[in-house]
Amino acid sequence: MLKPSFDEIYMELAMNLAKRSHCVKIQVGAVLTKDTRIVSLGYNGPPAGTHNCDEEWPDTGCPRDSKGSCSLALHAEQNAILYASRNGVPVDGSTLYVTLSPCLACARIIFTMGIRKVWFLHSYAAYKGLAADEGVEFLKRFGIEVQQYQPETETAAG
Repeated sequence: MLKPSFDEIYMELAMNLAKRSHCVKIQVGAVLTKDTRIVSLGYNGPPAGTHNCDEEWPDTGCPRDSKGSCSLALHAEQNAILYASRNGVPVDGSTLYVTLSPCLACARIIFTMGIRKVWFLHSYAAYKGLAADEGVEFLKRFGIEVQQYQPETETAAG
């Protein structure tokens, strides 16, 4: 029996966490790990204690800001980093698994917090219709290892 890699386990967990999101537009999950251990989890959505967009605005989602983005939502990686920080868990040297590549604002936070590697499943640029993944480019420019996750394919033994 083949054992799944830690990368596979953590990305699958991020995909499952995304299903917890209350966002009407897109669901994103994130897992922060260090030395093969999970240090924090997150998914996108409004701050705890505010509105759940899928309940408050099920047809349209939360109100948009001046750039057309969610006015309430925290990104999945922000939630994972903030939860760790709030609970005194250091993230320096950790690895982030996220189902959507980081936007530029999240990339700045990732770099500042000392996260050393980012695995992402889907492109933020493709989702937003942008020419480039600015967050990925930023991270690579400043020495953070970034890799798009390619699901491992299994072949059935005959």
